Amino acid sequence: MTRTLVALSLGGLMMAAAAPALAQSQPGGGAPLTIQAVTDRPSLNLSAYGEVKVQPDMASITFGVVTEAPTAAEAMRLNAERMSQVMTALRRAGLNERDVQTAGLNLSAQYDYQQNEPPRLRGYQASNRVTVNIYDLTKVGSTADAVVAAGVNQIDGVSFGLRDPKAAENQARQLAVRALQEKAALYAQALGQPLGQIRSLSEGGGYTPRPPMPMYAARAVSMDAGGAETSVSGGELSVRIDITGVYDIGR
Repeated sequence: MTRTLVALSLGGLMMAAAAPALAQSQPGGGAPLTIQAVTDRPSLNLSAYGEVKVQPDMASITFGVVTEAPTAAEAMRLNAERMSQVMTALRRAGLNERDVQTAGLNLSAQYDYQQNEPPRLRGYQASNRVTVNIYDLTKVGSTADAVVAAGVNQIDGVSFGLRDPKAAENQARQLAVRALQEKAALYAQALGQPLGQIRSLSEGGGYTPRPPMPMYAARAVSMDAGGAETSVSGGELSVRIDITGVYDIGR
């Protein structure tokens, strides 16, 4: 049995020239084999991006307490005592418990190695690391100083971010679409062809928190002793949206 198939466009985005389809029965009574030729219109495949600069409204600091002792129990006890002092310092700095999260807890044996001798157990090391979110950027430096004074001897770094990046992302999207439209119109004009509808649009990128920046290894400076407060600057964050679009051109 022979019939004619017509290719229909979906949503008015893709237009194709319909061609007759030929069908013929396969040997052995199998399903008919259909052959169809479709010719697409010329198109432009372009990409653009939109980018906005915004100031961060939060910071995260990851720090830890590392203790060593001859026994595992003693190393953990010393670590717990010092970490308790650190948590007290955080509460005094005005941080809530929900803004403090344990990032790692570790206990490991420590060995001394000498050539041609078996390893000798020196003791045990306990480590407790937490991540603190700070929403008042004027307190980042003073918070770091406070936890160091309370017993922190390891700071991984500080990172800045946005609590809600939606507004910045939407602004970047508008800039990206505007740039894509201008680029498509420019190409169509240079080619001497009318610009048609857009067939498809895809998006990439978006807000990505800035990776932690090294701050300092533990600094045993007491503010009561006249040490200067640590200076921390949030700077600006970049929010970028990348898009790719396909446009019809020509009649």
